Amino acid sequence: MVTLTYDLRIDDENGEVIEQATEAQPLQFLYGAGAMLPKFESHLAGLQEGQPFTIRLNKNDAYGDVNDDAIVELPKQVFLVDGNFDTELVQEGNMIPMMSSNGQRLNGLVLEVADDVVKMDFNHPLAGEDLFFAGKVLGVREASDEELDQYLSGGGCGCGSGGCGSDGCEDGSCGTEHSHGGCGCGC
Repeated sequence: MVTLTYDLRIDDENGEVIEQATEAQPLQFLYGAGAMLPKFESHLAGLQEGQPFTIRLNKNDAYGDVNDDAIVELPKQVFLVDGNFDTELVQEGNMIPMMSSNGQRLNGLVLEVADDVVKMDFNHPLAGEDLFFAGKVLGVREASDEELDQYLSGGGCGCGSGGCGSDGCEDGSCGTEHSHGGCGCGC
């Protein structure tokens, strides 16, 4: 288990801070479980408790380019609840949790609400962005059997599990603010 702090910035060390994991609310994850962006995790290899780090990820090593095919128009009927269109939820700029036809959970950003359709963007919020992380390793230890079971059963809540939201995880194990529907390190 790795515990760390970081500031995540767009582009480079001078970019806008878009996310933080602090000592009071650090990021904790099972190293090697595939929950993190691979290049992020590989840059942490060999670091010990107390060591600072900086990691630059170009967009191809992070979330890739913006995919135009992930921007779609959906019929308004998709958003009916008990026969009514939810104008409170379906507003331009809102992120809406949805499910694909095969049961995959995904978040979509409402770009536009028209008469018959809602234009949605299902790209990761950090798609098309180069990322810069600066932080410190707070701890490295063997995972407990319970932690291993949690991650192996798909219930792990590190970045990248898709289980993180703006309030952290239900069990508190994420610990950091995930302002973009998931932290930059893997969600």
